[in-house]
Amino acid sequence: MATYTPKNILITGAAGFIASHVANRLIRSYPDYKIVVLDKLDYCSNLKNLNPSRSSPNFKFVKGDIGSADLVNYLLITESIDTIMHFAAQTHVDNSFGNSFEFTKNNIYGTHVLLEACKVTGQIRRFIHVSTDEVYGETEEDAIVGNHEASQLLPTNPYSATKAGAEMLVMAYGRSYGLPVITTRGNNVYGPNQFPEKLIPKFILLAMQGKPLPIHGDGSNVRSYLYCEDVAEAFEVILHKGEVGHVYNIGTKRERRVIDVAKDMCKLFNMDADASIKFVENRPFNDQRYFLDDEKLKSLGWSERTRWEEGLKKTIEWYTSNPNWWGDVSGALLPHPRMLMMPGGVDRLADGPDHSEFDAAGPAINTAQIGVQVPSKTSSNAAKKPALKFLIYGKTGWIGGLLGKLCEKQGIQYEYGKGRLEDRSQLLSDIQTIKPTHVFNAAGVTGRPNVDWCESHKTETIRVNVCGTLNLADVCREQGLLMINFATGCIFEYDAKHPEGSGIGFKEEDTPNFTGSFYSKTKAMVEELLKEYDNVCTLRVRMPISSDLNNPRNFITKIARYNKVVNIPNSMTILDELLPISIEMAKRNLKGIWNFTNPGVVSHNEILEMYKKYINPEFKWQNFTLEEQALVIVAPRSNNELDASKLKKEFPELLSIKESLIKYVFEPNKKQ
Repeated sequence: MATYTPKNILITGAAGFIASHVANRLIRSYPDYKIVVLDKLDYCSNLKNLNPSRSSPNFKFVKGDIGSADLVNYLLITESIDTIMHFAAQTHVDNSFGNSFEFTKNNIYGTHVLLEACKVTGQIRRFIHVSTDEVYGETEEDAIVGNHEASQLLPTNPYSATKAGAEMLVMAYGRSYGLPVITTRGNNVYGPNQFPEKLIPKFILLAMQGKPLPIHGDGSNVRSYLYCEDVAEAFEVILHKGEVGHVYNIGTKRERRVIDVAKDMCKLFNMDADASIKFVENRPFNDQRYFLDDEKLKSLGWSERTRWEEGLKKTIEWYTSNPNWWGDVSGALLPHPRMLMMPGGVDRLADGPDHSEFDAAGPAINTAQIGVQVPSKTSSNAAKKPALKFLIYGKTGWIGGLLGKLCEKQGIQYEYGKGRLEDRSQLLSDIQTIKPTHVFNAAGVTGRPNVDWCESHKTETIRVNVCGTLNLADVCREQGLLMINFATGCIFEYDAKHPEGSGIGFKEEDTPNFTGSFYSKTKAMVEELLKEYDNVCTLRVRMPISSDLNNPRNFITKIARYNKVVNIPNSMTILDELLPISIEMAKRNLKGIWNFTNPGVVSHNEILEMYKKYINPEFKWQNFTLEEQALVIVAPRSNNELDASKLKKEFPELLSIKESLIKYVFEPNKKQ
């Protein structure tokens, strides 16, 4: 497992609760890391939370708002930031019912400003976005398996809706611009320094004053609680071992009803629970339960260390030793506090400097700005130019994005084409400017959310899939360049000569026989015409699958979310194994048509059985017939087996489809 080592980290919102514990931990444990904290010191922030780090030479605080694009860009450049840990957010659900616009402004717009700054500066190597378990919505009370990272997002309140919206932006910037993003979704956290609008510190301060403990509704709502230091350790692990493009749940299997939390508190304060617990009006919507599957994070080496009883005692000891840490918080101790976040609410700074920016004692570390992963055109590096340089079309697509990452991993220079496939002059400009050795075409119209879109957008589909692809092939031929063209194998269907289950697959020279969808018709059309170009390598991809089970275009992700699926054996493409082969094919200057699938076939049910075995033992599904499927789709779907013997002969190490599924997809995602 590769380990990431940052140099200069920007932590947003680190005068708040969780982020302050993360910042203090990193500053203490990694003196070679420079930590820059950006916080606007809202009502729930306190510079005293960062007291353990104030004298450290690798610490710097900047007072400011993530919504200020000028400030964010300035910090990224002047501090040579290579890593962002984005905690800053409005988080109190009650407040979101009273003033949801502030949540949109902070949680969505603020995140967007950060992402855009990362795109513009081009120097960020990790962007860790901190989200919440609440984006999953309510977990069924009888569920024994928690929400895993690929579960659907179903937020139920304004707060969680803004966090889900921010996640969508993060995902989009990762896919559209290649930003190296990681997202976390965590259970409830408790411990020292937490602002007392949240349940546990509110109960502690009220109990210290001998006042009743207010519970929303009947107290049957179930929550999972993690101690703050365990969570800080989780972020330390994700920072160093987390994989770009992945989501990690930070959770615990130990659940407690709110009423039980109140009773535990009464017990520790020697209070009569019956007399001290007060039931109040419930929230407009109060999720009954949040429950996470945390096995993915555990596979990185993290585990919960602090027992509930131990963590609660530590927290009580801290609040009883620091009763005035937050000053006057009487408004936060109300059953439904909603006004503290408004302008003019609570103005609280640390004891000491009231500057908008201060460094720790002594000079700040002056680390040189780290280089970006793809060499800049303005770089003064005089090293010899690599032999290979790829021009890739399809930057915002799934395969195009993965190709760029593979090039980075292999040290191959590459750039994404800016021209539209339909515009010959733009393609010529790209080639003359970039001077590639090979061109990859991963662009095309597949339709959103699926190929049914093409049935009602036929001219647009022709313009890109036929005219655009031919245009690029012709320009490449004119410039003496090989074009690797990602095509589709969905141009065949089982017939009398190639019956289902026979093991007789369609070969590269066979004539396409499936025209059920307009998308497939255009792909078959352009493939036939491309045969006349001797500079084209056509790769027939089918039902692509990758190890990223969060990607909505992943065939496994798709069928795992359907209510019903057909059960038909098909040839499929495991991208984790085959995309590196496409690069090798370019190096070998291979041409012609290739069935670009793993040998053999696998059925929908066989894949879902593996999914159940490796990912979710409780997973269930239903089958339906092709006739029943036809009632819910516009265009028929292709089902076939492609003969991959030509590819297997060129690359003998190529695994069969079922072997590849296990090695590249299910084993890496296996739930322990």
